[in-house]
Amino acid sequence: MTTSAIPAVPGTPNAPATPDTPDIPGMPDAPSTPSPLVRFERRGHIAVLTLDRPAARNAVDSALAAALGAALTELDRDPVLRVGVLTGAGPVFCAGADLKALAAGGVVHDPDHEEWDFAGIVHHPVRTPLIAAVEGAALGGGLEIVLACDLVVAAEDARFGLPEVTRGLLAGAGGLIRLPRLVPVRAAMEAALTGDSVSAATARQWHLVNRLAPPGHALHAALELAERVAAHAPLSLQAAKRLVRAATGGTSEDELWRINAELSTRLLASRDAREGMTAFAERRPPVWHGY
Repeated sequence: MTTSAIPAVPGTPNAPATPDTPDIPGMPDAPSTPSPLVRFERRGHIAVLTLDRPAARNAVDSALAAALGAALTELDRDPVLRVGVLTGAGPVFCAGADLKALAAGGVVHDPDHEEWDFAGIVHHPVRTPLIAAVEGAALGGGLEIVLACDLVVAAEDARFGLPEVTRGLLAGAGGLIRLPRLVPVRAAMEAALTGDSVSAATARQWHLVNRLAPPGHALHAALELAERVAAHAPLSLQAAKRLVRAATGGTSEDELWRINAELSTRLLASRDAREGMTAFAERRPPVWHGY
């Protein structure tokens, strides 16, 4: 278990994992150095990404956005990593955009990767499954970061909301696009129009949250879920994420079936597919290679 630097500098474009890199148990982690804004900690096949600006309640400015975008790029590039867990330092997951920075004329995206949009994540095409571990509040942009993740584990005292209307703003970083796809439309409309926050229990009833954990234990519960995900074939995980995302993102039926056929054909030709079927026949755990 090591922590490596994700500096507050522009990230680099996504690159596919090296196809012939073996999945070697016990492979040493990269050297570690401190990171000022996003900690990147490797735990076997899992990476823990921690927003580390607690004095500002992990509010997003351009530097944090650049650091998170770079961390997500590193997550996708490391062939050993199969799942990412995103959490926040301190008692608040993320209070959203840094309004002081905005008022001073700043931005809340990476200036060198505007295509990634808010916080370097909401429009960032991350292949690796990503789990949000939420303690405290995830409000405004904080909720939009959560909505950009694939699974959500929340502490029982966590809260979620889109308060932008109370500040004359719009939840324009995907909140009003993704929330109605995940929760009942009347619930999404109430959250959007009142600006009120909801409890973790309500978010769980809405199916916005996958699992609840005692206060202070969201990361532990998220890591348990991540271990379950990371036990499976990396290419299959990435393909499943891509297809589910496409199916819930307005992709046409014909295009969905095309993507489905493309991914199925690619997976059937992979070494991991052969390994999975062979391991089943031999009644042993599979050893995944990522290609």
